[in-house]
Amino acid sequence: MNASPTPAHLAPTDAIDSTHAAVQAFAHEHARGADPRARAVALTHAVRDAIRYDPYQIDLSPQGMRASTALAQGYGWCVPKAVLLAAVARAADIPARLGFADVRNHLSTERMRQTMQTDLFIWHGYTELWIDGAWRKATPAFNLSLCEKFGLLPLDFDGVHDSIYHPFDQRGNRHMEYVRERGSFDDLPLDHLVAEFRRVYPAWLPDQAQQSRLHEADFLSDVARETGR
Repeated sequence: MNASPTPAHLAPTDAIDSTHAAVQAFAHEHARGADPRARAVALTHAVRDAIRYDPYQIDLSPQGMRASTALAQGYGWCVPKAVLLAAVARAADIPARLGFADVRNHLSTERMRQTMQTDLFIWHGYTELWIDGAWRKATPAFNLSLCEKFGLLPLDFDGVHDSIYHPFDQRGNRHMEYVRERGSFDDLPLDHLVAEFRRVYPAWLPDQAQQSRLHEADFLSDVARETGR
């Protein structure tokens, strides 16, 4: 679907809270460039690197999934980071929406696999930005320092080509495999996402003790130990 943007793609929502003062300030600081494409590229890289990727700190409440929350915390997993990019893009008058896919994540840690009981990550989030007459996919999930530390190829965005996960890391090991496309959404489909998480990860979300153990753990330390880095 490559339909032209509508007013909804510039409007704030509860999750994509583009009129929040902190979101507006971030957009004003980082949306630098001579044209919308340059500003979209700058915003994508700013969200990618300013917000540390941490899949252990998942909060599926409306507050936990807002763009302004990810910005205030300074960390987030793929969906809140995609929501934040959509919010700052809209704040900079760049039409934006959310895209989702199921991926098989080969960077997953043993702690994550035991908690989720799978290496399949459903509803992986990215952002679609309207640039030069087309929707371009931008994936701001993995910050540059994480990629450098663990030998991942960074996801750069040029505003022309889609920026999606690389299938292999720097050593040629399997990294990310796209299994199913979920489509594009004008807003975060939070109720549906939560329902799907409860269905696919029954041993995780209903178990507050499991969640607590995951929240208290250190993702970077686990990855470093398991990759020998």
